[in-house]
Amino acid sequence: MPEKTSVLIVDDDELMCKTLSDVLIKKGYDCLFVESGFKAIEKLKERPFDVVLMDIKMPVMDGVLTYKELKKIRPETKVIMMTAFSVEELIKEALKEGAYGVVNKPLDIDKIVNMIERSSKDGALVMVVDDDPQTCKTMKDILEKKGFPTSTASSGEEAIQTIKQRPQDILFIDMKLPALNGLETYLAIKEFNPKVVAIIMTAYRYECEDLIKQALKNGAYACFYKPFDMDEVLKLVEEISKRKKVEYGR
Repeated sequence: MPEKTSVLIVDDDELMCKTLSDVLIKKGYDCLFVESGFKAIEKLKERPFDVVLMDIKMPVMDGVLTYKELKKIRPETKVIMMTAFSVEELIKEALKEGAYGVVNKPLDIDKIVNMIERSSKDGALVMVVDDDPQTCKTMKDILEKKGFPTSTASSGEEAIQTIKQRPQDILFIDMKLPALNGLETYLAIKEFNPKVVAIIMTAYRYECEDLIKQALKNGAYACFYKPFDMDEVLKLVEEISKRKKVEYGR
C-alpha cells in the first residue's frame, strides 16, 4: 500500500485548520495542523512532512519568517502559502525564498489538492511573460487550477530578475514585449537557467517569423499562435513536467 502524502497546516484560524484538515484526511492524506509558526517549527523538528500549507499573515511570527526557519530544519519540504489578504510584498518574499506556490482564501479545495499532488511529486514551476494582463491572468488561473504553481511577469526585465531569484521549469513568453523582446528575454534567462523549457507565444505570426525561428533554433520548445487552445497548453505542460521528472530521476 503506497505511503500517504503528509501535510501540515499552519494557520492561526483554528476552525479553518480543522475544516481543511478534515477534508484532506477524507481525501487520503496524513494531515495535522498547528495554530502558530512556533508550533510549526516544533512539529517539523519532531517529524518530516511532504507539504506544509502555511498562512502568510499570522500574529507574532508571519508565514515568511516561519518558512525561513522551517527551511533550516527540513529544506526538502514543499511549502504552499495561503492568504486572504493583499500582501504582495510578503508573497514576493515567500516566492523568492523558494515557496512552492501561493493560494488565495477562500480556498478552492480542488486547487489545493492538485497543488499538493504536484508539489509532493516535484511538479513543474511555470512563468507566463506577457505585457497583456488578461493573458497572464487567464493562463495563471487555468494552470494553477490544474495544480501548476504559476507566476507572471509583464516585461522581459521583470522575468529575468524574478527567475534569477527563483528558477522556473517552464516559461511561456510572448515574442512582442516592451524593451526586451521575447527572444532577447529567453536568451538572457537561458544563460543562468539553462534547463528552462521555453514556449514562445505570439499574435503576430508573420511579423515575428524571424524571431520565432531564432528562438526555436536556440532551443525553444514550441510556439503557440494566439488565440490558442488552453487544452493544448495544458497537455504540453503535462508532457514537459513528466519529462523533467524522468530527467531528474524523480
